[in-house]
Amino acid sequence: MAMIEDFMLRALLGGLGVAGVAGPLGCFVIWRRMVYFGAALAHSALLGVALGLALGLPTDLGIAVLCLLMALGFLALDRSQVVASDTLLGILAHTSLALGLLALALLEDLRVDLMSYLFGDILALNLTDLAVIYGLMAAVLCVFLAYWRPLLSATVDEELARVEGLDTGWMKLLFTILMAVVIAIGMKVVGILMVISLLIIPAATARRLASSPEGMALAAALCGALSVVLGLLGSYWWDLPSGAAIVAAAAGLFLLSLSIAAPASRRRQ
Repeated sequence: MAMIEDFMLRALLGGLGVAGVAGPLGCFVIWRRMVYFGAALAHSALLGVALGLALGLPTDLGIAVLCLLMALGFLALDRSQVVASDTLLGILAHTSLALGLLALALLEDLRVDLMSYLFGDILALNLTDLAVIYGLMAAVLCVFLAYWRPLLSATVDEELARVEGLDTGWMKLLFTILMAVVIAIGMKVVGILMVISLLIIPAATARRLASSPEGMALAAALCGALSVVLGLLGSYWWDLPSGAAIVAAAAGLFLLSLSIAAPASRRRQ
């Protein structure tokens, strides 16, 4: 029983750490309408895993580097307007996923648990993983505190922000770096295929409940944290896949917010 309590506690702490940064960042993803961009970055994470394993680096670092390189490549290609943005994202997302699978297949000397990368393995978190998660979470939160207003200004009206002297290019790069970092740590919880859900669903839930950007960011973090708690409880009680249970709990909270927010909206009208 003690062993079960230990790994469940580590899973809970790890999930809460990821939710604390994924929720606020997800608000920017929604405000910027970059959901597909986030999904494309998440797909490239598998190639980052292969890069890390091939070079003998931590897979978290490989994922963050690959996500950042892909994001920079997308920004460069999108600026050239060779093809439409959504088409380009689709090409990059599925190409990187395919290359990741091929790269892992070529690493014959390494045994890779592909399922844990694709769907997450939050119950296998150790103390080192927790240290990485909370270290990166602290760094991301510090960036938010330092650049919240510039990031928000560049998101609300990029042209106006540029006229006022804000370096919108740097804000876009900073946002991209934050996305890469959060995807790298979030895939430990729900995996590559569902990590974008930790960014999007709690933020979408919070959008219906909050009346200010700051309130929405805080509500998104709380909704993400509650999703982790409910998902892990469901996983423990009914022997369900933990990552999928967390995403299902987040979706359930979103559906609940629809029924709560609708009467409130009618009262305001």
